[in-house]
Amino acid sequence: MYEIMEEEEFEFESVKAPDVACCFSLQAEFNNNPDSLFFNDGIKQIDFVLVYEDEDKKELDKKKIFQRRKASLMKMGMELEVTRSVVDEKLLFVKVHMPWDVLCTYAEVLHIKMPIKRNDISTTSSPFSCLTKHFYPSVHLIAKETEFFTAPFEKNRLEYFFMEDQDNFFTPSTRSRMAYHLLSRAPYEVRGPAIKLGITKLLDGGVYKAAYPLHDVSGVQPSKEEKCPNVRYLLFNEWAHPKNFYKMQPLDLIRKYYGEKVGIYFAWLGFYTAMLALAAIVGLGCFIYGYKTQDTSTWSKEVCDPLIGGQTVMCPQCDGECTYWRLNNTCDSSKKLCIFDNFGTLVFAVFMAIWVTLFLEFWKRYQAELEYDWDTVEFLEQEEQPRPEYEAKCNYDRVNPITQEKEKVPYTAFGRCMRVSLGIGTVLFWIMLILASVVAIIVYRLAVFFSFSKQLRADIKELEPFKEYVTPQMATSVTASIISFVIIMVLNLLYEKVAIWITDFELPRTKTEYENSLTLKMFLFQFVNYYSSCFYIAFVKGKVVGYPGKPVYLLGEYRNEECDPGGCLIELTTQLTVIMGGKAIWNNIQEVLMPWVKNLIFHYCTRVGSEKVTPRWEQDYALQPIGKLGLFYEYLEMVIQFGFVTLFVASFPLAPFLALINNIFEIRVDAWKITTQFRHMVPEKAQDIGAWQPILQGVAILAVATNVSDMIPRLVYYWSFSVYPYGDHANYTMEGYINNTLSVFDIKDFSDKSRPLQTPYWFENSTTCRYRDFRYPPGHPRQYEYSIYYWHVIAAKMAFIIVVEHIVYFTKFVLSYMIPDVPTAVRDKIKREKYLTHVMLHEVNLKLVTKNLKPVWKALLRRNNFAYHEC
Repeated sequence: MYEIMEEEEFEFESVKAPDVACCFSLQAEFNNNPDSLFFNDGIKQIDFVLVYEDEDKKELDKKKIFQRRKASLMKMGMELEVTRSVVDEKLLFVKVHMPWDVLCTYAEVLHIKMPIKRNDISTTSSPFSCLTKHFYPSVHLIAKETEFFTAPFEKNRLEYFFMEDQDNFFTPSTRSRMAYHLLSRAPYEVRGPAIKLGITKLLDGGVYKAAYPLHDVSGVQPSKEEKCPNVRYLLFNEWAHPKNFYKMQPLDLIRKYYGEKVGIYFAWLGFYTAMLALAAIVGLGCFIYGYKTQDTSTWSKEVCDPLIGGQTVMCPQCDGECTYWRLNNTCDSSKKLCIFDNFGTLVFAVFMAIWVTLFLEFWKRYQAELEYDWDTVEFLEQEEQPRPEYEAKCNYDRVNPITQEKEKVPYTAFGRCMRVSLGIGTVLFWIMLILASVVAIIVYRLAVFFSFSKQLRADIKELEPFKEYVTPQMATSVTASIISFVIIMVLNLLYEKVAIWITDFELPRTKTEYENSLTLKMFLFQFVNYYSSCFYIAFVKGKVVGYPGKPVYLLGEYRNEECDPGGCLIELTTQLTVIMGGKAIWNNIQEVLMPWVKNLIFHYCTRVGSEKVTPRWEQDYALQPIGKLGLFYEYLEMVIQFGFVTLFVASFPLAPFLALINNIFEIRVDAWKITTQFRHMVPEKAQDIGAWQPILQGVAILAVATNVSDMIPRLVYYWSFSVYPYGDHANYTMEGYINNTLSVFDIKDFSDKSRPLQTPYWFENSTTCRYRDFRYPPGHPRQYEYSIYYWHVIAAKMAFIIVVEHIVYFTKFVLSYMIPDVPTAVRDKIKREKYLTHVMLHEVNLKLVTKNLKPVWKALLRRNNFAYHEC
């Protein structure tokens, strides 16, 4: 069954092994046990699998290159067993086993915390546990994990650690993490001071086809192997299956199987989704209120009233081809606008400012609990190792400012500055490219609006049911939103490669630094890419248009866009709907449908071997590989969604509700995806959500300034301009609001360029028209200048921002004071664990001192006795 591999299969390098003997590689035939997770001897557990193509099957010119780049793994202390593929004879699977001595060595190197004693601090159960127990996975299938106090592992203190079974002392995920640590640092080529190392480089170069830890079962059915824990099967049935959409996630089991990094992502996503429930209820109530009051709203009734809106003549919105129109043409859009922009929306904007503060504060508290439960409290200080790519290029000496000792670094201070400067310059260049695309979209909107205003009504005159809905503004908005979304997707694909290249060039030291640097670059780009068009509509469009007699032109040719008389909010809602909806559809196609189709095609192409029994490692090879960035895109998708939910919620109160529905499915879709469609990702440690935390805080601060509703001008009118001294009404009212917010323009003051070429038959002998602005009428000493109403509105908006900002910060201060970031129970556990660790270390040191002093005491006693007898 076994044969020793030929020496040419693995070239040996002089690598220092951690005090372990070199083990030979054996070639073994598959034993027809598809559920086995062990070597053929049934004892040695498979901790990692490497896949490569048989050299004898390759062309002769490629054989030498492949042989030269083969890595030595056995010198690192690993045990290997090679098995040929059952389906494809060209493929060979290298099964990697970590012996006990190697595990102990690298557990100490990586400062992996292991249990020393069961947690003896009692925990109180929630008074609502009798109600919430129905929303948790079955305790009969997924038992609660036993809590332990832990300490960093040390080989010479093995007797102090809680060990029931040596084979199961290190969990499979921990074993896989240590195996990957060795593989990522295994050198395969040494040329002078330059050392090439790491399985990642070999995968990129095509030397190895794949490298991955094994799933324990197929996922949809339990394993027949007695020793198999069936964790993947449990996760599929109790977590990833759609039937569990209402249940809480088994986070401890997720962390145990996939590692802390995956666990913290799903913990954050679940917490964010739960917090969205409250915002969704309030937002849905605001939407229902607007829907019920759209026909009774005073300003929409005035727009639709034949005696008010029907008699109000509006000025043309473009030069030449556009003509006069009646205000009641926007009756339907005015009613729709009231659904999203009403008094409830203003309250909802204030509520969301407080909600986002509550979300961030309570998340920090929940995160502190997870940090303790998952032993990541001091992770960044003790455990994280430099990246192999960083270590391989350390050719310069420097003095460590902490240890005052010499250490190797990959660049000088000047080189570091040049790398960072190049990265910043490239990011700024791409951001300017996005802004240029936004300007191009604006130019498109201006040009197309002119064309639609000229031809659209005539083109759809036969489609009577749609004629009143398809306005030039709506057609321009929808087409521009779709084009903007396409440009966003294209630029995303291009910038992704650029951002990765820049971050690789900067050469961060640790993986956390690498991910944080890439996260910041990608988010800055995505922020500008996704939100720039929304910011334009919300804060720029309709603000710098001048007035009919003196319009403002973009690039000296295109007249700036004007908003609908009711405001630009309905257009912003359209933009958000297109981008959010399109992004959700695209993400599901890219993240779910594509892996499923690829797996389906792979199984179809290899169906010739379907009648054969395939081993566990070959079944996993048929799945899709996890990308290099892992969960990066999952975080990015949710943080972009968080921005839509908080930044522009005043214009789209349904955003939290739609995000809640999306996230309920997102959790299960992501779970199904990583459980059934992808290979087992390498378990990684993570203390928190990394750079996403300050990004969320920055978005929350910005949301205070962006959620300014068009309700503020209405409130200014209601409280100031509807009554004396500015108004004629005896009581506060919204009557007359439309007339008050439309300025008057004398058509004689049109320039030759902007004067309409045609006038409608009903215009007759009218001498004035109206436009949306707050300016003095013609004949006034300050005609066409901003009126007092305009400055009242500006002051009210600034006051609103300042007041809400102070409410948010006051709430944040109160919550920070009343609710500590670390719960009291967790703080007690941390102190108890440190005490036990200190006691353990003290006892060991005391025994060592006692042991070393015994010979000295005996010598002193013998000397004293000898001196006594001499006397």
